[in-house]
Amino acid sequence: MVKHRPPYFLLTLLLSLLSLTSPYHSAEEDTPITRFQQYLRFDTAHPNPNYTAPISFLKTFAQSVPGLQTQILEFTPNKPVLLLTLPGSNPSLSSILLNSHLDSVPAEPSKWVHPPFAAHKTSDGEIFARGAQDDKCIGMQYLEALSNLRSKGFVPARTIHVSYVPDEEIGGLDGAAKFTASKEFENLNVGFVLDEGQASTNNVFRVFYADRTPWNLIIRASGTPGHGSKMFDNSAMENLMKSVEVISKFRESHFDVVKAGNAMIGEVISVNPVYLKAGIPSLAGFVMNMQPSEAEAGFDIRLPPTADPDLLKKRIVDEWAPAARNLTYQIIEKGPMRDHKGCPLATATDDSNPWWSIFKQAITAAGGKLSKPEILASTTDARYVRQKGIPAFGFSPIKNTPILLHDHNEFLKDTNYLNGIKVYKSIISSLSSFEDGSY
Repeated sequence: MVKHRPPYFLLTLLLSLLSLTSPYHSAEEDTPITRFQQYLRFDTAHPNPNYTAPISFLKTFAQSVPGLQTQILEFTPNKPVLLLTLPGSNPSLSSILLNSHLDSVPAEPSKWVHPPFAAHKTSDGEIFARGAQDDKCIGMQYLEALSNLRSKGFVPARTIHVSYVPDEEIGGLDGAAKFTASKEFENLNVGFVLDEGQASTNNVFRVFYADRTPWNLIIRASGTPGHGSKMFDNSAMENLMKSVEVISKFRESHFDVVKAGNAMIGEVISVNPVYLKAGIPSLAGFVMNMQPSEAEAGFDIRLPPTADPDLLKKRIVDEWAPAARNLTYQIIEKGPMRDHKGCPLATATDDSNPWWSIFKQAITAAGGKLSKPEILASTTDARYVRQKGIPAFGFSPIKNTPILLHDHNEFLKDTNYLNGIKVYKSIISSLSSFEDGSY
């Protein structure tokens, strides 16, 4: 005999199903972990990141923190910056800025063990989601730490700002670049910035005092076409392959230094081939019995702040793409290498920088340890504040975790996330209590 379900059963079932697809999961208990999962469920992946929903979520959370002011800035249409401010007791002191980005890189769902925007938590506490490490974790940890501190009556001496910016994953030109160049940013009187770092695979935290600057290098070759059976001098493909060979040797020489343990990856110039474009298309693929008259190759180059960009440009002109071999080139510099005074974009990690001492002490007070300061192999929005001469560290309080930024199955364990909140509480209270008036 089939029993008929009452109508409200169907309504309840429908609401339950809707809650599973909603970023808010209203049936969940409201905890730091569930709030982190809610933030992760917003699909902010390029090419069409959703900025409106996560900003609304963050703003609502921020408004629950006593004294935390909210402001939305927009320097490019549909690319908002969320700025939170907790006023300090001594406005004559420079402020602290905690920065993170809203956007993320795309994910291939078929390559993940759990859907990349479901924020699924396993029985071991591993939370799988795009952005779990890069870098929605720190964006939420900032807020959780401030909320916890304020609940205990904490009042900072320095004003604390928290910024959530768009477009970091595509260069930050409409996000951090315009924000830091604005009058609104100038009025914040920022003295020190924390931005994202990377996970540590061991028991010590990593900290980054500089980023490498990306260049895109495109080399184009030209030559006389002809029958594929003929041996050519100066053909387009021959000239381009000679360039690839020279560049490969340069790459190997720098990589060998890293492999030998004499430098970290962020301390050398890296060159990676990205694409090779040549040949005459045919219905079956390419015409194999004809030499092409043009060929092109693209390379991703990363320069540490210690590198001499003029010296590398000379090498490109003389060795990698000499005009004598019918080669031309294009360099696309994707960001600054020097600050407003012409100095390398790097923050001191010695006694000349009082922020360094305070940061180290805060990590120790939270029961953590720091590894040797590093140059980040990739690039973050911190470069835009360093360009203005403002000291900035890259830091994500993640340890004993594989580095999965931009990788499949990106995850962060719940215990790691909660410990990060504890670490940020120590960092925020220490940095904002530093009252040396010269900084």
